[in-house]
Amino acid sequence: MSALYPGDVDRLRRMSVIEEGDCKSINMANLCVIGSHAVNGVARIHSEIIKASVFKDFYELEPEKFQNKTNGITPRRWLLLCNPGLADVIVERIGEDFITDLRKLKKLLDFVEDEAFIRDVAKVKQENKLKFSAYLEEQYKVKINPSSLFDVHVKRIHEYKRQLLNCLHVIALYNRIRRDPTKSFVPRTVMIGGKAAPGYHMAKMIIKLITSIGDIVNNDPYVGDRLRVIFLENYRVSLAEKGKRTRLNLFHRW
Repeated sequence: MSALYPGDVDRLRRMSVIEEGDCKSINMANLCVIGSHAVNGVARIHSEIIKASVFKDFYELEPEKFQNKTNGITPRRWLLLCNPGLADVIVERIGEDFITDLRKLKKLLDFVEDEAFIRDVAKVKQENKLKFSAYLEEQYKVKINPSSLFDVHVKRIHEYKRQLLNCLHVIALYNRIRRDPTKSFVPRTVMIGGKAAPGYHMAKMIIKLITSIGDIVNNDPYVGDRLRVIFLENYRVSLAEKGKRTRLNLFHRW
């Protein structure tokens, strides 16, 4: 790098594997880029950010190394295994080719106005919501309205991922119901899931806030089944598989 960019000390510092300071350390991100044959983001916007700012120096050095891999789903797990009812409805309309080539799902665009298809998808969705409601009631001892809107927020618990903002929204909804209990409200079940880093105190306080809000909302007779709040404990793939069955937007990015 010294030969390519003579005198550019700042660039050398940004690209170095060694972080200088009172206690030297390894810059793991730089080491990963240097040691990898390819680097990618998981969405086009993410990939562009990597090239434009996060690893700009490395991109200028080896632009061919940087790629994009937009996240999708593995149909065998997240559709066939998790949601066999929906898979059957799709197979009836377009066959099984989509299992090995997800681009074939575009054939479903021919059915967006098909009332029978829409009805079949809605039926599968409601059946899945009934099953998941029973699971939540068993695990959390909270009666869930399976006809409610399932409002799901699953991400690592972090201040910038807006779980706190979601909590404020739930509090606002709760206050509206308390203010006018006779008013018509769309029933909503708010589910928040994710894990916090061991030393991230604020994230753990956000989890505590979610559970505290749930204790109040779920036990308020004035609210009834119009609002429920569940913190999905120990969020993991097996639980994600159960929850995925209730979210049937075919082109939703997991």
